[in-house]
Amino acid sequence: MPATHFHVRWPDGSEDQCYSPSTVVKEHFQVGERLSVAAFVERADIALEAASQRVEQKFGFFCSSAMDQSTVIKAKAQQFGNGTQDMVEIIHID
Repeated sequence: MPATHFHVRWPDGSEDQCYSPSTVVKEHFQVGERLSVAAFVERADIALEAASQRVEQKFGFFCSSAMDQSTVIKAKAQQFGNGTQDMVEIIHID
């Protein structure tokens, strides 16, 4: 189960590398895609939950790192408004 990183650019221009324990995030994001902050947080939460479930299916336990990443994303998102003008861009997935 290869780990995957998705790199994002936040509305303020800062960039983060986000961790997923599974390639399942590639089913939820596309490079170049732009999402409102709220939509990004929602989709990231779904993707990371799915990744954690894949870990559980294979190893018998959830991936705490995926849940930690979800928490970090939610905390960062708090810095931005809930408007649709604040966009997060998926800049790279590896």
